[in-house]
Amino acid sequence: MAEIVYPPVLRTALTAFKLLDLRFHLEGTERIPRSGGAVLVSNHVSYLDFIFAGFAAHPAGRLVRFMAKKEVFDHPVSGPLMRGMHHIPVDRSAGAGAYDAAVRALKDGEIVGNFAEATISRSFTIKEIKNGPIRMAAEAGVPVIPVALWGGQRLWTKGRPRKLLQRHVPITILVGEPMHPMPGDDIAALTDDLRRRMADLLDEAQRTYPDQPRGVWWQPAHLGGTAPTPEEAAALDAAARPRRT
Repeated sequence: MAEIVYPPVLRTALTAFKLLDLRFHLEGTERIPRSGGAVLVSNHVSYLDFIFAGFAAHPAGRLVRFMAKKEVFDHPVSGPLMRGMHHIPVDRSAGAGAYDAAVRALKDGEIVGNFAEATISRSFTIKEIKNGPIRMAAEAGVPVIPVALWGGQRLWTKGRPRKLLQRHVPITILVGEPMHPMPGDDIAALTDDLRRRMADLLDEAQRTYPDQPRGVWWQPAHLGGTAPTPEEAAALDAAARPRRT
């Protein structure tokens, strides 16, 4: 497919990263295939995670087609960009269409990005995840590759003011070992395994992160931060849900 929009958007992002002197640490990027389909499954701590998860595939020279809620495509600014980069809209009232589009993209040799938690984790831990990534990979015959992101929440996350011009922020991106689901496999068991792998990767990213202050809002509670616990975060999500349109 023609790539008119994605390359200049990527160059703009890389230039912004350089100007802000974001301190990237990437590991495991050699696990991203240089050709063929794959499902890239990332944790979700920031509104910038599309950029950072996509950056994981940059060393392999790959572009990631992210699954994102339809509302992003309806926006007058982000919509044309998302369509131009050939991302995949997800209508929560008709999810089968997005699933089928993702499987077609995978069979066509694309990398499809998925945030299996569906929404940003306020606790900065791994929430329950959807089984879609495992099902798509099994149907398309491609690997699932877990990714952990850490640091982007300091720039822009749910319930916090944007600090997009903050400089020198460390950003950790860890790529885990691929999984290879097959038709007939136990989807629930593989989904549980994927969640464990994501949690282990995220724990590694958090514990090896260059900044380790205690009592800050962007650290999870179990590491001495003041972020909501998973139980508190679930209650906040539940309280916010009725207000969604």
